[in-house]
Amino acid sequence: MRNFFLLFFCFVSSAFITSAQTGDIRGFVYERETSEPSIYTSVYLKGTTYGGQTNLDGFFTITRVPPGEYTLMITSVGYDTIRQPVSLKSGDILTKKIYLEKSVIEFREVQISAESQEKKTEVQVSVNKITPKEIRQVPSIGGEPDLAQYLQVLPGVITSGDQGGQLYIRGGTPIQNKVLLDGMVIYNPFHSIGFFSVFDPDIIRGVDVYTGGFNADYGGRISSIMDITTRDGNKKRMSGKLSSTTFTSKIIFEGPLKKANEGEEGSSSFILAAKTSYLDKSSKTFYSYIDSAGLPYSFNDLYGKISFNSSTGSKFNIFGFHFEDKVKYQHIADLGWKTTGFGTNFVLVPNETSVLIEGNFAYSKYSIGLTEADAKPRASDISGFNGGLNFTYFIDKNEFKYGLEVLGFRTNYDFYNNINLHLSQIENTTELAGYLKYKAVVSKLVIEPGFRFDYYASLSEFSAEPRIGAKYNVSDKFRLKMAGGFYAQNLLSTSSDRDVVNLFYGFLSGSDNLPETFNGGDITSRLQTAKHAIAGFELDLPHHLTLNVEAYIKDFTQLEVVNRDKIYDDNSLNSYKPDSLKKDFVIETGIAKGVDFLLKYDYRRLYLWFVYSLGFVNRFDGSKTYEPSFDRRHNVNLVAAYTFGKKQEWEVNARLNFGSPFPFTQTQGFYEQLNFNAGIPADILHQNGQEGIIYGPLNSGRMSYFHRLDISAKRTFHLSKNSELAVTASVTNVYDRKNIFYVNRVTGDRIYQLPVLPSLGISWTF
Repeated sequence: MRNFFLLFFCFVSSAFITSAQTGDIRGFVYERETSEPSIYTSVYLKGTTYGGQTNLDGFFTITRVPPGEYTLMITSVGYDTIRQPVSLKSGDILTKKIYLEKSVIEFREVQISAESQEKKTEVQVSVNKITPKEIRQVPSIGGEPDLAQYLQVLPGVITSGDQGGQLYIRGGTPIQNKVLLDGMVIYNPFHSIGFFSVFDPDIIRGVDVYTGGFNADYGGRISSIMDITTRDGNKKRMSGKLSSTTFTSKIIFEGPLKKANEGEEGSSSFILAAKTSYLDKSSKTFYSYIDSAGLPYSFNDLYGKISFNSSTGSKFNIFGFHFEDKVKYQHIADLGWKTTGFGTNFVLVPNETSVLIEGNFAYSKYSIGLTEADAKPRASDISGFNGGLNFTYFIDKNEFKYGLEVLGFRTNYDFYNNINLHLSQIENTTELAGYLKYKAVVSKLVIEPGFRFDYYASLSEFSAEPRIGAKYNVSDKFRLKMAGGFYAQNLLSTSSDRDVVNLFYGFLSGSDNLPETFNGGDITSRLQTAKHAIAGFELDLPHHLTLNVEAYIKDFTQLEVVNRDKIYDDNSLNSYKPDSLKKDFVIETGIAKGVDFLLKYDYRRLYLWFVYSLGFVNRFDGSKTYEPSFDRRHNVNLVAAYTFGKKQEWEVNARLNFGSPFPFTQTQGFYEQLNFNAGIPADILHQNGQEGIIYGPLNSGRMSYFHRLDISAKRTFHLSKNSELAVTASVTNVYDRKNIFYVNRVTGDRIYQLPVLPSLGISWTF
């Protein structure tokens, strides 16, 4: 270890000595119309190999440039190319603020060139970088595009349905997927009707979805990461959007608190977004053929943000939100959840050194309650804070990043199981973490090792998690890549992988009410753990086609699951009972493996996206192996988007989803279930018992195939320079496929996913 740090010190020292003989160029690129950062923009020195792309803050850096005279080129699709002369001396650190003007002529090849350069210098294993433009290319259900609809077409992502649907990412359950909003942890990003997320696409700047193999800068989850960045408000003028559909209405209002003017010191702006659903009311008129009582879903979302920007590009944000969801299934259950939070984050660019400093701090609370026909309440809430500080050093095409994180939360869980046994838990926990990672570009090889340290105070446990990613550029068109690592988390879910439909989705911290042994070995840790291994390739095909193939395996080495079989209290009177019948939680292991294929065409007015995922998921509970309810063997998504018209005012979109059947437990028979409440004198010959069910092997059957076609068409009317009107018509489940949602075992009644749903929406942007 001492030799490692000595070697690292020598490397960093030599890097700074070399940088003293060269110079750096860095800065931010903005859109002149709004002063919003221009993301993924190509920035390079003409006639050289020095260059790169802007990040989600519009930041770029070009390091270790020899002294001399250069022309700085800034190119982005739909904007005029910027050419700026720069004069660089030894030791110089030049900081630029560059504004792009919209262009009448589009040069698609510019974007392709920028993307191909990034592919060669970034590992990019199992990561999907999503922009608002891509979200809008999926058919807009209800007349408005939504992140939840786009996530469903990503490689390796499985959704359990339209009603109460959750996302399962490469074998990971929702609790194993970490969702971040501007650095804040979000505990429930989706509304109960599976079409809508809590994040409005009109406030999103970019989304990074890591489906596995993520490096050391992310932790606390064992399956995947979703990192969402919101945009700032318009820094030039007051603007906004009003929209209304058969499902929802929303309003967005934004503008400058202090206008951004070139050459002046700093600026500030705000953005406010509010959205409400009235599907429970409008469905009685528009969709009465589904249920005369209407569809029982409603929600409200509110988000606000204030941004302060300095003249050097440093920025500070304050934001807050309130999201809530209500469902009323007639004669079945009432479900409601709400989440509230506020936070800050900042980006700091020091003048005298080539480093980027980022930080965040946030507090949020999430509460959920469920009341079923038995009138037994179920409730869960989690509240707490998280904060972090990150430092990134840019050395030529290489990067060194390290940071610290702290998280504290309180969980409160109150639940009655199916035999009315009361389960409850109140826990306080604190987590501390530190990480470092280094990306090195050596000829055709890109390698990114990392290491993460996590300390879970409430468990008194330490987790060391090595990570690595690598890419080898076989040629300009063909690249091999791999990633892997160790992962751990403390947070648990109140639902079980065995549940077919679970409306109640609460949160718990790691419990000590676990069995002492599992599969013949002692249980020494209360953490959930996993190992990832991913390998694949990227191939740039002719005619603007790209192919991405990745094979993966996630080895869930320890999972903690709510014990659905608990029938005894865990006390001295029941000490002789098996742990599987008295512990609150049980231990399981699992394997998720598969391969994902993504074929993409994106050129001029046509966008095509084809995804095929082959997956296998199983769990082992110590005595038997079973396939969880979300194990889908084959999943296909085909998305097409086309714009046309003289001013590209027309756009049509289509999405076809096909999925093989989910597993379920079959019913083998029925019997009369007698109770002996009266003890030995019970008259079993004359009393009427309840109907009991004899179940088959766990999840040994398969339901029917799922498939659905959605289409939408949009017509945009340009009213003025800053104003336009858009009318969107869409149809969900075009051919009215009856996809199974739930089957009543006793009556045989079938409840289906949503049928054909036509909708109309209108929006005004000003």
